[in-house]
Amino acid sequence: MTGAVRTVRCDALVIGSGAGGSAAALELAGAGREVRVLEEGPLVPQTRISRASPAENLRLLYRQGGLVPIHGAPTIPFGEGRCVGGTTVVNGGLLWRPPDHLLECWASAGVDGFRAHHLAPHLAEAERRLGVIDQPPGQGNHDSVLLAGAADRLGWSWAPARRAVRGCRHANRCVTGCPTGAKQSMLVSYLPAAERLGAVVEPDTRVVRLEHDGTRVTAVHAVRDGLRVRYLPRTVFLAAGPIGSALLLRRSAIGGRGPGRAIAFHVNFRTVARFDEPVRATEGTIFTAQLQEFADRGVRVMPANLTPGSLAAALAAHPAGTVDRMLAQLDRIAVYTTQVSVRGTARLLAVPGLGAVLRHRLTGSDRDLLRSAFRHTAELLLEAGAVELLPPAPARLTTAAQAADFALHGRPESWDLISVHAMASCRMGPPALGGVCDAQGRPHGFTNLRLCDASVLPGATGVSPQETIMGFSHLMTARYLERSAGRRPGGGRATAPGPGTGDARGRGPSW
Repeated sequence: MTGAVRTVRCDALVIGSGAGGSAAALELAGAGREVRVLEEGPLVPQTRISRASPAENLRLLYRQGGLVPIHGAPTIPFGEGRCVGGTTVVNGGLLWRPPDHLLECWASAGVDGFRAHHLAPHLAEAERRLGVIDQPPGQGNHDSVLLAGAADRLGWSWAPARRAVRGCRHANRCVTGCPTGAKQSMLVSYLPAAERLGAVVEPDTRVVRLEHDGTRVTAVHAVRDGLRVRYLPRTVFLAAGPIGSALLLRRSAIGGRGPGRAIAFHVNFRTVARFDEPVRATEGTIFTAQLQEFADRGVRVMPANLTPGSLAAALAAHPAGTVDRMLAQLDRIAVYTTQVSVRGTARLLAVPGLGAVLRHRLTGSDRDLLRSAFRHTAELLLEAGAVELLPPAPARLTTAAQAADFALHGRPESWDLISVHAMASCRMGPPALGGVCDAQGRPHGFTNLRLCDASVLPGATGVSPQETIMGFSHLMTARYLERSAGRRPGGGRATAPGPGTGDARGRGPSW
């Protein structure tokens, strides 16, 4: 790294280009503000995503190839994107509104101003911009049809998936980057629109420290292409993700011990189901139906993308012969994901020589909930016609009695769990209740720094959090613009362009 430092002045600096950062950038650019968006990861154009293999995209698009460990019993791999567009490039494109009762609960805990009626217009606008639909099953989504039929026979509630897609071709590669550009990630939607309004996106730019005087950020120090860059912004919107935002606040001595102290997260476990009839789940797309019967307990069940590689990963704890046997019957196999909102939290630790380390601890109620979640999953899949279930630990279950015994005696500490949803690492709320930020997303005591990503949510959402993140970011940014408009000449708001056909980078359709 050279000793020279380049200085850049700007009005608004957005750190992170995922769901929260992109929503803030578009709001700011639409209001005529000079906006720079800094992204630690690379810009991977849609054309390159389309050409690359799933394994190549894992390396290109994810942080540490999707294997950030959350240490504990068990160690849980955590997956998040590290590219322009963030995790929206590699998620399933699910957009679920936050439940009204959850927003009321957060309000009663001291985070008011984000109730359903506050968020509704912003959520509706995000849905319009992203083309959110109730996605019907495609020709290869018989796994979703089986789930829905079984739920109906059991009298359990389910819903079609609400997804941000335009012309989904069921390419079955959602979690390694949509090869057709149909999924409306921030890469193909919000960011191109913000750029058309004058925003500048700077990839491969790692922010290392926020310089401040205790109440205001005075400079943002970053590294790009081995060169040091010092940004001098009027205001900063931090959206580096639930881990990245907490780390940056810790490195910058902001928020004391609060950032990263209690990270809320969802865990997923996978159940492999073999049927007597062909399912051909490899020809479908990610979950087009979701079981919601037990949503009030934080449990949801849905089909997952199926490829030979993902099947092998789901069976990593099983004997090699089991993997070979299942691969030989791939057209009769489906993999179902059960998402569980646990009460236990993860903690961010700084270990000399290792950097950031995440640790978690499941509570007793978490273990009971995981067992119950598997029991319901097994009942659903056996009703759907599965003749064999492979649970998230080495076992082979062919009867309801065997599944019930596994659910009763299973040890979730040894299950194969994963997580793709972390949040609330720098949560809003009163300091006395562990809150790091106020209801404007500002770390307590700060005036020109706002967090607008998953880290600032008051707790776990229980649903895929993208729409909640975007709603909060849109609302917080709009409130900031309303408050600051009277202090700036020409503070009016521009109108974002309507539906288009993409930009020069080949990123696909926009709105």
